[in-house]
Amino acid sequence: MAKRKMSTYERVQKGLQLSQKQRQQLRQQLHSGDPGLMIVHPDAAGIDVGSKSHFVAVPADRDSQPVREFGSWTADLKRLSAWLKSRGIRTVAMQATGVYWIALQEVLEAEGIEVYVVNARGTKNLPGRKSDVQECQWLMKLHTYGLLRNSFRPPEQIRAVRTIWRLRDRLVGDAGRAIQQMQKALITLNLQLSNTISDISGVTGQAIIRAIVKGERDPWKLARLRDRSIRASEEELAHSLEGHWREDVLFELEQVVECYDFYRKKIADCDERLQKYLAVLPTRRLPVPGEAQAAVPGEKRKSKRKQGKPKNQPGFNLKAELERILGVDVTRVDGIDVTIGQVILSELGPELSAFPNEHHFASWLELVPRRNITGGKMISQKARESKSRIANALRMGAESLSHSDSYLGARYRRLRGRMDGPSAVKAMAHYLACLVYRLLTKGQEYVDRGAAYFERKRSEREIVGLKRKAAEHGMKLVPA
Repeated sequence: MAKRKMSTYERVQKGLQLSQKQRQQLRQQLHSGDPGLMIVHPDAAGIDVGSKSHFVAVPADRDSQPVREFGSWTADLKRLSAWLKSRGIRTVAMQATGVYWIALQEVLEAEGIEVYVVNARGTKNLPGRKSDVQECQWLMKLHTYGLLRNSFRPPEQIRAVRTIWRLRDRLVGDAGRAIQQMQKALITLNLQLSNTISDISGVTGQAIIRAIVKGERDPWKLARLRDRSIRASEEELAHSLEGHWREDVLFELEQVVECYDFYRKKIADCDERLQKYLAVLPTRRLPVPGEAQAAVPGEKRKSKRKQGKPKNQPGFNLKAELERILGVDVTRVDGIDVTIGQVILSELGPELSAFPNEHHFASWLELVPRRNITGGKMISQKARESKSRIANALRMGAESLSHSDSYLGARYRRLRGRMDGPSAVKAMAHYLACLVYRLLTKGQEYVDRGAAYFERKRSEREIVGLKRKAAEHGMKLVPA
């Protein structure tokens, strides 16, 4: 039986790209008086979101003035919602314009109106005319015929966690820039502290910097603040702390230290609030389909090397909270640490049922190339720029696998040998995303098979390929 050809609506809803001919045909249909398409949402409206006002369009038969403008005040948003309900509107579509749509979306959902927050890129594929009035009418028309896909939004509890974690991430970045400014001030004073200790934000570096701020200038007294774990001797430290003391730079250093302390305090406040929000999230128990996959016989699984708690991790046991909420320990995957796991939780939540399979999930993260296919032939393929925090975190995790003695480490090094660096990082991040999807949907425990297992399998695949090529030329591959 011949495979049924999908309609344009089905291709849009499944996230499949339309060909240039399909886009042109659909554009002509939509601009005509009678598009001849199936109406999916008869009670639909479109809203063009702005900073000062919102333009709303309803079907022409619902009101004598089908397009109206409402202000952005809360009272105006309530009037907008009441007007839509009085006109029998059940669902609306609007673009995710900055953060201006958030308050409007909350008011509409509180009144029981279904809200589609769509990506502006989805409306550009079917371009219409560009004005505030015509834009809201265009959104209404696309939504009426079911040509818009709703964006993924995590539950309300996860949004609170996301807000705190994003704020904390910005504060960590500000604290890091304060450390850079401390180092700049020290170098300006010709205090070569960074050449003798690896991290000036550690115990020794901060003790010396704060002593300088308090007025200590004797290099030998400053060197005695050295922690016993520092490899450099007191004499080396003393020589590196002989500088010239400029009052303006010392004042700059004092101000930067105060800013750094402020940021650290705010990070601690975020940790306290984050722990509170995580504690109320329910415990997730995934049904495990069977025993965890055992390691390959004859190979000893190499566990991750135990390290001290990184400096920028929260003060509470975040790893245990992640395992309880997600239902699985995602940090068992090499390249995914507690911080990356928290990014996944705060941006997505524990439930990934909104994504049909791992390939849709990777595509949503923009970890797949964008292909333009016409007539069954691929005419172009290019990478799409992504601003996803999860994708960026997975890229960082992929880069950390370069020296990992694990299956994933060997896979990443193999990719680096076959393609350029950015492409290999993206391909490895795609694989990590698929692993995360499997863990959160199937509940299976990840077991590392080791780098030797990957190399052995790769060798077996190469031998099979060589035998196939030899058979194509009427020859036989004989081991040496």
